[in-house]
Amino acid sequence: MDFDLSALPQRLFGPDTEPPGYLVPRWMFLRGLGLIFFSAFYSLTFQIRGLIGPRGILPAENYLAEVARVFGAQRFWFAPSVFWWSASDRALLAVCVVGILASLLLVLNILPRGMLVVCVVAFLSFISTARDFAGYQSDGMLLEAGFISLFFAPAGWRPRLGNSDPPSLASRFLLIWLMFRIYFESGIAKILSHDPEWRNLTALDQYYQNGPLPTWIAWYAHHLPHAFHAATAALVLALELFLIFAVFLPRRFRVLLFFLITPWEIGIILTSNYAFLNYLVLLLGILLLDDKFLVRLLLSSVRTSVSVEFLNNISTPAAPPFTWRARLRLYVQAFFLTWVFYATCVLLLSTLTRNVPLPTGPVRALEPFRIANDFGLFAVMTRDRYEIEFQGSRDGQSWTAYPFRYKPQDLNAPPRIFAPYQPRFDWNLWFASLGSWRENTFVVQVEQRLLQAEPNVLALFAGNPFPGEPPLRVRAVLWQYWFSDWKDKRQQGVWWRRRQIGLYAPTIERESDGKLVIVEWPAAPGLNPPDQ
Repeated sequence: MDFDLSALPQRLFGPDTEPPGYLVPRWMFLRGLGLIFFSAFYSLTFQIRGLIGPRGILPAENYLAEVARVFGAQRFWFAPSVFWWSASDRALLAVCVVGILASLLLVLNILPRGMLVVCVVAFLSFISTARDFAGYQSDGMLLEAGFISLFFAPAGWRPRLGNSDPPSLASRFLLIWLMFRIYFESGIAKILSHDPEWRNLTALDQYYQNGPLPTWIAWYAHHLPHAFHAATAALVLALELFLIFAVFLPRRFRVLLFFLITPWEIGIILTSNYAFLNYLVLLLGILLLDDKFLVRLLLSSVRTSVSVEFLNNISTPAAPPFTWRARLRLYVQAFFLTWVFYATCVLLLSTLTRNVPLPTGPVRALEPFRIANDFGLFAVMTRDRYEIEFQGSRDGQSWTAYPFRYKPQDLNAPPRIFAPYQPRFDWNLWFASLGSWRENTFVVQVEQRLLQAEPNVLALFAGNPFPGEPPLRVRAVLWQYWFSDWKDKRQQGVWWRRRQIGLYAPTIERESDGKLVIVEWPAAPGLNPPDQ
């Protein structure tokens, strides 16, 4: 049988009407993606003004002004954001509200493609201007998944399962390709880092207490025997380096992989607050399944007339007519998905070898949009846990700590589970604690805002210990933390133990004329950050 090359674009980028079909997995994935976008915008609603507002820690308008000065007409490509029109507190909050509404409409399956456009543009606008508060791999994962889903989602105002517009083979493949790269590139990064923790299978012995924001379940996991941690570390490497290749194998192996990674990701969610990262990876796993499997599962568990009707509604449709609009959509999808696939292939090859004999211009062109990313989660394990604490004083002698909302601080308070909510301020302080204040100058910005009693920055904390009038001095102190042991927890009810290391950043004083001056410097440079 002759191979028709001219039919290849339609086969890859046109509607895939071949059985077993993927209408149900697509429906489930898009509903979950809407919830993840909702969690991202919802958490930003309470933080964005304190993070990048005009009186926030890293004002977006100052950053955009500098970008405009350096890049001129190319500034819109370098920092794609609607905040070019306005970065006021009101504009920042408005974008978050619009994102919340669009994500909820996506969950309700109302104009899914249009709502995805709004979600991606709104979230990209924040990521492009938030600097230190948007350098997380999870942000790139969400933007990449959201962009590809523009071509994966069905057309129409209320498409239901989208029988008349099944997903293309290429769009579904790129979402599974995203999941594969998250696992595989993280595994390769662990090997290439030459971290002895992974080689000796001790990487998880201290993992549960040293992560950014552990949960109370992590306390119990931390106290499991070394044999458990070693076996888990071995399974991590096996899953990321070998088992994940099952995404390219026949249907039976993909289903088995789904039932492996699903409890795996749930376990990570229960022990760590990695925001929406693991929820997104968990959601991508649904795309390993198909209509045939899910309907059989539904019929075996709920044998009702509703399930039979559901089965009838997902019958594979005939191919839609190839109109000029369909042809244009085909070419647009082919162009962008091929571009993303090429860029991600180059990035994957770059993790394996330094000299990739391929043009990198298309890769660099996509960098500002974060829709083609490379990954490397926990390439080097954090061996100690440090925490930065802000303290204020009215006399320079007695110091009072500003209470955090989510970070470990109260030794008697159990760590909480709050993901997929992402407290970016608390999260970023964990990364800053692993480096020096000169590498994380936003810490000094926080000190200045606290001396000025800036309401939006104070709202990032659990409370203001200096009501009425701000303190005269503010400092940032570094602590080392450990989980308590069984004895201390039973006798004293403490979850944490800690010791003070010293000053992390300069101590700042507010003089009578309002001028801010440095009155004390840290005694020693900070610790070197790991490659996370």
